[in-house]
Parts: sequence; C-alpha cells; structure tokens
Amino acid sequence: MPHDTALIATIAAGLGLAFIFGLLATRFHLPPILGYLLAGVAVGPFTPGFVADQALASQLAELGVILLMFGVGLHFSIADLMSVRRIAIPGALAQIAVATGLGAVVSHFWGWSWGSGIVFGLALSVASTVVLLKALEERGILDSADGRIAVGWLIVEDLITVLALVLLPALAPLLGASPEAIAASNEAAGHASAATTGLWTTLGITLLKVVSFVAVMLIVGRRTIPWVLGRVMNTGSRELFTLAVLAVALGIAFGAAALFGVSFALGAFFAGVIVSESDFSHEAATNALPLQDAFAVLFFVSVGMLFDPTILLREPLHVLAVVFIIMIGKAIASLGIVLLFRYSLHTALTISASLAQIGEFSFILAALGVSLGLLPAEATGLIVAGALLSITLNPFVFKTVEPLAAWLRSHPRLADMFEREVGEIAELPTAVNEESLRDHAVLIGYGRVGAPIGAELALHKVPYVVIEASRERTEVLRERGLPVIYGDATRPDILEDAHLERARLLLVAAPDAVQTRAIVALAHKLNPSITVLVRTHSDGERTFLESHGAKQALVGERELAVSLTRHALREYGVAHDMEAVAARMIGHTA
Repeated sequence: MPHDTALIATIAAGLGLAFIFGLLATRFHLPPILGYLLAGVAVGPFTPGFVADQALASQLAELGVILLMFGVGLHFSIADLMSVRRIAIPGALAQIAVATGLGAVVSHFWGWSWGSGIVFGLALSVASTVVLLKALEERGILDSADGRIAVGWLIVEDLITVLALVLLPALAPLLGASPEAIAASNEAAGHASAATTGLWTTLGITLLKVVSFVAVMLIVGRRTIPWVLGRVMNTGSRELFTLAVLAVALGIAFGAAALFGVSFALGAFFAGVIVSESDFSHEAATNALPLQDAFAVLFFVSVGMLFDPTILLREPLHVLAVVFIIMIGKAIASLGIVLLFRYSLHTALTISASLAQIGEFSFILAALGVSLGLLPAEATGLIVAGALLSITLNPFVFKTVEPLAAWLRSHPRLADMFEREVGEIAELPTAVNEESLRDHAVLIGYGRVGAPIGAELALHKVPYVVIEASRERTEVLRERGLPVIYGDATRPDILEDAHLERARLLLVAAPDAVQTRAIVALAHKLNPSITVLVRTHSDGERTFLESHGAKQALVGERELAVSLTRHALREYGVAHDMEAVAARMIGHTA
C-alpha cells in the first residue's frame, strides 16, 4: 500500500469494521465497545487479510485518549461524587487495593516481578465508565440510588487512575523497570530520568509539575477558557464553537505535556473539568461528542490490534485467571465492602455487577506499563482478552442481580447473613405516631419526582411515609424531620415497617423499572385493596404494570406532552377536555 494512503486506509478500515462489528454486538444486546475491539483484531497483524498501519493507529489512539479523558472531565461532577462519598471513596479505594493485590499475587506465580504485578493488578482493577453508563441506561437505573453509587464509585476509580498515570513514570525505578526502558519512555514524554536525578527527586519534580499545572488551570484556566468560549458562542457559529472546544481539549493536553511534563490524559481531563464548570458545558459536550466518539472508536480499534487471539490457546489458564480476578475477585470484594457499610443486598449486587468488567483506562495503563518496561508484552494480550470476555459476559451478570436478590430474600436466614442491621434509619422516626398511620400514603423514592410529591402531601396534611434507597438522602431527610425509612422497597419487612397493610395509596416515584414490578406485586400481596400509582418510561412498561395491579402508570415524556399541550391550548383560548386529550395521546403513542 502506498504510504500516502495509509492514513486513509487505516481510518476507513477501522471505522468501517467497527461499525459492522459494533452493529452486530448491539443486535445481540452486547456493548458496542466489544465490536470495536473485535474490529481491531480483524485489522491487526495477528489475523489474516488487511493489516492496518499500527504506527498510525497508535497516533490516532492518542487522540482518542485525549478526547476520552476530556469527556471524562466534562462529565465529572463533584456534587454527584459528594452525594455518595461515604461509600464511593472508601469502597473504590478498598476494591482497587484488593484487585491490585490479586493481580500481583497471581502474576507472581507466573514468574513476573512484584512491580509488574502491581501495575498489572491496577489495570485489572479499573472498570470501564463507557460500559457502565451504557448498562445503567439500558436498565433505566442511571438516576436511581444504586446507579448514583456506581457512577460515583467509577469517578473515584477514574481519579485514582489519572493520578497513577502521572506518578507511574516517576515510580518506575522503585517498581523494577530497567534504566534503558525508563530513559526511552522519559525521552519520548519529556520527563526527567530517575536514573540520573534520583527517585525521590524525580517524584518531587513530578508532583511539583502536577501542582503547578493544576494551579495554572485553576487560577488562569477557570477565567480564560469560559471567557473565550463565551466570545465564540456570541458569534453564533456552531462550527467555530466546535473548533474552540476541540482546540481547548487538544491544546491544553499538548501544552500540559510540553510545558509541565505531565501526561496528555491529565491535561485533557482538567480541560474537561474546567469547561464543565462553565455555562457552556452542555453545548461543549453536544458539539464535541461526534468527533470524540469517532476517535474513541479508533482508540478501541487500536487496542484490538494489539491482541493476539492465539493467547487463548497458548495461555488459557492465564486468561481464566484474569477473568476470575475481573469478574469474581472484584465482584466479591465490592459486594463485601458495600454490605460492610450497611447498604442493601440489592445495592451490593448491583455495584458488584457494575464493576465486573474492564475497559479504556485498563488499556491506557497497560500501554504505559509496557512503554516503561514494567509489563511484559503478553500482559497487553491478557488485559485485552480479559476486557473482551468481561464486557461480553457483563450483561448476563446484570441479569442475575434480580433473580439472585429474590432468591436470597426467599431464604430470610440466608439474607440476614448478608444484610446487617442498619440502625434506627431502617425504622420510622420515634416522633411518628405509628398508631395514627391509617389510610396514609407510602411514597417510594424522594428524588426529583418524589420530593415535590411529598411536599404537596405535607402541604395538604395528607399523612405519608417515605421509603428511600439512598442512605445519604435518608439521613438528610431525617434531619429535616420527615417520616422516612431507609431500605429496599422490594423487601416485605420494609413495606411492613411503613404499615403498607393499613395504607390507602402507594406511590412509586423511583426510576428502577425492574424493582417497580417487584414492588407492585409485593404490595398487592400485603394489601390487596391498596391503590398503586407508579412512574415509568415506556408504554410497554405502562401496559404491563396496569395489567398487574397498578391503577395508573404514568409515562414521564407523555405527561410532559400533556402539560405542554394544556398550556398551548390555553394560550389560543381553545376549549378542551384534558382527560380526552391525554387519552388521545395514549392512543397516539401506544
């Protein structure tokens, strides 16, 4: 192939095959990232047929890393992290420590050094944010209490990984990297060599550079970047705004590496964080998303090119050990951690399923480890094999959460071994007169939907009890004096603590569709005459719920359409019957 067409051929083959394999993956209800990795395998040097230019693919992958990290920073939310900090921060730290330890011990039996094992275990400890968000969105639990904990946990993992990417070159001598490999890697990245300056001096210089870069971004970047984006926005040109966002992401990433000697990843991450705090974060995310997605796909394709499928035959036990650490070791560790913090069994199982995979950060860590001489070349193949298998199996792991939780709850003694007593927040506040709770309402979920409902019930002096699955939110509501119980509403004892058998109305405002079905079925067993109103996200789910005991299931988007129609008709002075309008809309959208 002529060299002047190698770039076009690499991009065309990579994106074309990624589209085909990604489409096939979605048809089988698997994450499309699996298809992108398989596309890389197909154009890689280890499979027959067309072989893409690996050097060009690696450079395109660098762009993918920059835009991926920019996207992570753009969606980073301190508020979301702080809302679940009590479980997300210690949980992520402990789980990373356990997985890193398992990786180090297992690889030591393979004859690797402890330093190599630590880097290897760290790469296996970090789950994929892309895969997790897709899984939570597909199940409609992204905004649930369990979803917020899982996302917060991943945010902490991402931050730890960013820190590891910064410090790993400085710590390479301590971990046993060869001086030649360190010198070559540092020369390519512009870092000082620990072999000539000393470990602690190099580490101090690295930290000083990072602190300097962060200070410049916080002092200068927070003022100049939003100002520049605002000026560009005022031009009214969407193309210029898109270029401005990309220039910020790539420019800061390159400047961070050239001026401060820190990684592209850290520079791009902080660029995203700064933009996320501006008034233009939504526009930036919308405009940069298509190009970010395209280069992220090329990143995964380039990773797939490094995978030699024959490793599945040459080292099957090694691959099984890697998959065991990712899907069993991490799952058991996170399950134990969440239960130790007295969260529900359902939350623990959901978090375990969320973390039973690896992805983009694992590949970035592996590439850095190989370049520093800390990881043998076969480590990349094992990590990619672990990613391919864990991403493939992760949807099936999620499908076991509800049946396993239901089975454990059908055996109370076994369930009690897992779920520890959570103290007084699992019961009604002592200020509530339980004997007076008759014909009251039970409100499940006190988030964006449940909170205004509760406020109106209180305003009209309707007695009610809240069941909330977020421990942090429960404690805040308790401080405000609200009648709230912490727990999983699919458990009979939680509904009994809310005296559902004496209630008139059950309002399910929580977003988890699977749990809503279980709650409706259980409610009618405990109180066959109770009226049930629920929120849902689709007409198919509405039909199911209303045929299985719910008096009315409200689809959020259609209720918004009904409300907008009411205001539109009122503006034009059109006489209308809103019940008839709503009925017609149900027929139109069904």
